[in-house]
Amino acid sequence: MFSKLLPLAVGCVWAVVVHAQPTTPAPTSGQPFSPRYAISPDNLPAASTGAGFVEPVTPLSLSQAIEYVLTNNASLTVLAREVRARDGDRLQSSLRPNPELGMRVEDLRDRNRTTTLELSQLIERGGKREARISVAELGQSVATQEFLARERALRAEIEAAFRGVLAAQESQRLAQGSLDLAERVSDIAGRRVRAGKVSPVEETRAQLAQAAVRAELSAANGALAVARSRLSALWGNAMPRFEYATGSLNDESGLRPLPDMLSGLDDSPLMERARTEISRRRAVVDLERSRGVQDVRLSVGAARNNELGLTQVLFGFSIPLAINDRNQGAQLEALRRADQAQDELMALRAQLSEGLVRAYERASTAKGLVRTLELDILPGAQSAYGAATIGFELGKFTLLEVLDAQRTLFQARSQYVRALTEMNEAIATMRSIVGDRKDGE
Repeated sequence: MFSKLLPLAVGCVWAVVVHAQPTTPAPTSGQPFSPRYAISPDNLPAASTGAGFVEPVTPLSLSQAIEYVLTNNASLTVLAREVRARDGDRLQSSLRPNPELGMRVEDLRDRNRTTTLELSQLIERGGKREARISVAELGQSVATQEFLARERALRAEIEAAFRGVLAAQESQRLAQGSLDLAERVSDIAGRRVRAGKVSPVEETRAQLAQAAVRAELSAANGALAVARSRLSALWGNAMPRFEYATGSLNDESGLRPLPDMLSGLDDSPLMERARTEISRRRAVVDLERSRGVQDVRLSVGAARNNELGLTQVLFGFSIPLAINDRNQGAQLEALRRADQAQDELMALRAQLSEGLVRAYERASTAKGLVRTLELDILPGAQSAYGAATIGFELGKFTLLEVLDAQRTLFQARSQYVRALTEMNEAIATMRSIVGDRKDGE
């Protein structure tokens, strides 16, 4: 008898469930990613085996460095995997409660025994399932925006590190050139001492100046090694192998008008993430409100009474009485969290605006200094050094005047590289906030 009634009971409960809870289409995959991303949640590398990427022993361009980093950077891969992991949350949120099957036996004596077999199903009310799906989908969107924000910041970090290598290479080249100049002055001083035209003290001074410049060259070599390691560490290689970086140290393409950059601030991934977080927390408010609606549990089954020889069909339902707990505390917290997210958006915009303006002022100041050095100071220092060297060789200037001109030229060249580095770092900071004109391509 049970074998006949149980399928009927299951069919009844299932029919009630289907009509009470309309099917919601399964959520689609996360928002699409542009093909320009080397790593995306839809294009993940295999799990790490501990072996980092090693670049080829060739000259390195900026585009190659970006490709190496975006393909092999561990922090970007972590965020991409987080987006993919949210697929599980979205899937779990769409699942309905499982039915329950229970059996109850009254009296252990066969003649008086009553056996009850019951199937029950929880019917969710108040749109709980739809609210869960919405929260999960918005949570994945937040993770997606975090990935995009990290990708943009990483691009700016790559550019800053790459131009840092260019600056270190230029400093090394200048230090080597200064050493060549110091060796030339020392050679001239030695010849004049041997000719009896100046005191041997002059040669000693020239040699000391040469030693000081050699120390500057050694420091420049160390700075270059550090800059190379900083760049290659972004793609996971602590021992860089590329020969040298190729490109222009003076690139002002990222220095756009400040109003133009401020107008694009709201389109940045960080701002988009904050807005999506507001939507997610509002969805949490809806979810907590739906949890305040009491669910219904339907049950159907059969009871076999051996004493009477009867089998009875059982139907029933239960619903909690919302007298004390109506989920009001969770609703209040969700509302406060939603207000907090709105405040966080305003604070973030103020913070990004301040950082953008500060970086713009740094870049503009450095750009002005670069122009002054290029047009006035460097040509003048080079001309003064050339004249002093020729005059010293002809006996018209003293060694101290030559050394002073040499020191002025070296300082001007070093200041030029530092100004370019400052400008590039400020531009990279701006690009990490608002990107550049190529972001939308």
